[in-house]
Amino acid sequence: MTFTLAHLSDLHVGPLPRPHWRELMGKRLTGYWNWHRHRHDIHDMDALDAIIADIVAQSPDHVALVGDLVNIGLAAEYPLAASKVAALGPARDVSIVPGNHDVYVRHSLAAMQEALGDHMQGDDGAAGFPYLRIRGDVALVGLCSGIPTLPLLADGRIGHAQLERLGHSLELARKTCRVTVVMIHHPPHRGGSRLFRGLRDAIGLEKVLARHGADLVLHAHNHRRSLTHLAGPGGAKIPVVGVASASAVPGDPLHRAAWHLYRFDTSGPRLSIEMEVRGIHSPDDQVRSVDRVTIC
Repeated sequence: MTFTLAHLSDLHVGPLPRPHWRELMGKRLTGYWNWHRHRHDIHDMDALDAIIADIVAQSPDHVALVGDLVNIGLAAEYPLAASKVAALGPARDVSIVPGNHDVYVRHSLAAMQEALGDHMQGDDGAAGFPYLRIRGDVALVGLCSGIPTLPLLADGRIGHAQLERLGHSLELARKTCRVTVVMIHHPPHRGGSRLFRGLRDAIGLEKVLARHGADLVLHAHNHRRSLTHLAGPGGAKIPVVGVASASAVPGDPLHRAAWHLYRFDTSGPRLSIEMEVRGIHSPDDQVRSVDRVTIC
């Protein structure tokens, strides 16, 4: 069996809706200033539309969108983001986990759930994280690492309750499916991001993955393509892949707008995972295949 999965993140859909002055209290004020100062020059909606069109053209079996759809968590931002997501497919075929910008302030996650909640729930229809979706022989486990933080901070946390439920989800996935994919916004390992941008309980997540295992962990947050490995059960190595922002236009090729297409082949005695990076290789380039890597 071959199953294909698209991986994208950090859409940062713009332009920002005009906020009421009361909505700019606290952290949103610095975020609003940052957007108008330089972030709107980084995140280009034409580039994002080209990435989405390319994903649709490749017809993946499923799409994993791992956070930061919006910028400062305004209620009016989520319908704009939902309109972009709708082009990728119905909720059954597109799984989403929140990023730190999606949970920017205390009420942001509720607004995201209202607009995109069908993409963030398991097959049982229950809300909350982690959720478990089974598509063919592939289990998709979605975690929420986004939390409201103080201004200029972008770290995340999973929390004890989520970690405990994750262990149960991974065990169920292993018994039910041949392939288990974990989706999270923040890098899941220690040292995965700069100071004040990392996952606070990365050690706890590493321990759960080492105990229960997974075949692939997908993340984003750093706006940069990356590949590393974490320890799994019995000395196994779990590939951990970060993806660049789907809307970023400046910077070196590792940072430019891109998405990943994974091909899982379970026809043999061992799982094979091939990753194709598709994106904008140079500032004036079209979306195309820029790299292929066998990661398992």
